[in-house]
Amino acid sequence: MTLRKPEVTVSGPSRRDVLRAGLVMGLSAGSLIAGGRLAMAAGQMEWTEGFDTSAPFQTPVHSARPTLSPQTAAYTEQAIAQYAGLAQQGGWPMVTGDATLKIGVRSPSVAALRQRLLISGDLQSVGGASDSFDSFVDGAVRRFQQRHGLIADGVVANETLRRMNVPVDIRLRQLETNLVRVREMTGDLGARYVMVNVPGAEIETVEADIVHSRHHAVVGKIDRQTPLLTTKVTEINFNPFWTVPKSIIIKDLIPKMQTDPGYLDRQKIRIYDQSGQELDWRMIDWNSDEAAKYLFRQDPGELNSMGSVKINFPSPDGVYMHDTPQKGLFGGDDRFNSSGCV
Repeated sequence: MTLRKPEVTVSGPSRRDVLRAGLVMGLSAGSLIAGGRLAMAAGQMEWTEGFDTSAPFQTPVHSARPTLSPQTAAYTEQAIAQYAGLAQQGGWPMVTGDATLKIGVRSPSVAALRQRLLISGDLQSVGGASDSFDSFVDGAVRRFQQRHGLIADGVVANETLRRMNVPVDIRLRQLETNLVRVREMTGDLGARYVMVNVPGAEIETVEADIVHSRHHAVVGKIDRQTPLLTTKVTEINFNPFWTVPKSIIIKDLIPKMQTDPGYLDRQKIRIYDQSGQELDWRMIDWNSDEAAKYLFRQDPGELNSMGSVKINFPSPDGVYMHDTPQKGLFGGDDRFNSSGCV
């Protein structure tokens, strides 16, 4: 069996307005977004979570101001001064995780939580000092969660607790790093562009210096990071095939086939040799790297890893934007699950 006709590609004048959009992917302040966990790759620091100093200091996270703007750089400078002041004063207290903290709970940990939220400006002094998790604290926790791109449920546990306990000096370093990046990336991006905020795992669409929409995104894992780039969208493919990258063949498919030989059949992934002839998976030695020399391609459909849409653009790392059949990924707090694509 030979290779099928490629997926439907929409490009050229009929989609001129869509394809005119530029694409910016990078680590930026994103309403002063930065992150906490560090990973070193190719000599470059990657911040893998988001936080937003704008509340209560600056404009809301969901304002119409683009992330990549001179105003963002100015707000970041102000935030650096404010966080430097907090650091000189000793920062904020650690909140212990001995129990899940939520409205109605009384605990000594709530007193530390109140102090933490007061210092960061999420809780106003009207909330008072108490060990009771009341409506004031609930509202403050939700503001904190919203600033950090978390699900704003008012419950202090797991990821919310971890981010609260990131020291102020770490946050200060993140802001300083992001100030450099915002200045580098802010420039003439054109009248219309799409910006992927990698550490915030968000996408914003911008036209005439106004943000028209923001969306949750899923970006690269720590060990398969989404690269920084500025490029131009060239085509949009509907109901695409997925050609599996060699790195995923080696890291994922070969180990998977060693333990689950029926995996490719279930996922409707076909194997082709260099002449375009389809191969039977039983012909391949899965205990070697033989499979890496073949082409693996997944049929269009509900199982396809690209979902229903794939957006292509020039990229030295071979990344692109696409839909996914795993819609539940967009609802989580930690959206760092891809192999580098968005």
